Amino acid sequence: MSRNLFAIPRGIHPDEAGATTEAILDAGITWIEVPMHSPEPLERIRRMASDLKGRGQFGAGTVLTTGQVADVAGAGGSFIVSPNCDVAVIRATKAAGLGSYPGVFSPTECFAALAAGADALKIFPAEMMGTGGLRAVKAVLPPEVDVYAVGGADPSNFADWVAAGARGFGLGSFLYKPGRPAAEVGARAADCVTAYDAALS
Repeated sequence: MSRNLFAIPRGIHPDEAGATTEAILDAGITWIEVPMHSPEPLERIRRMASDLKGRGQFGAGTVLTTGQVADVAGAGGSFIVSPNCDVAVIRATKAAGLGSYPGVFSPTECFAALAAGADALKIFPAEMMGTGGLRAVKAVLPPEVDVYAVGGADPSNFADWVAAGARGFGLGSFLYKPGRPAAEVGARAADCVTAYDAALS
């Protein structure tokens, strides 16, 4: 089962990446986002896309330029996540055949991203918008548009976000912090899966 959950292991050391990624996948989160300011991000994407093919979707986060889009595509990544709404990056992502998940905050950014071809919208930072803000934004968006809450969403509040209109989540520091053992990351990922399934049921 593919869930709209993106694991974002920021700052992970390459030596930890293998075991941690396996633990996340085993728990049921199949979207792994490698921030471009991580150590050796393209090599990590290349290895995951090759060694774990068929087990998940592997792509890049914090993508800010069209050049980075090309690099991720060349490494075998399947999607691009950005913290901002950059129309050129979105268009380059779709031209490369990758999934596009740009960061947005206002209705203006939401509609600009959709017009450029975004597959879904990443509300960031979600904790600043809050569920009330998301509910207002969702009221003017096409109902079929998926919105992900990133920054402040965790199993304790998934149900609140879903009630406001979110259909997915990006999971950063709740899931992983530098040095956190793979087993603990896996347990936290399992908690996220359980809470997600309950919120969407």
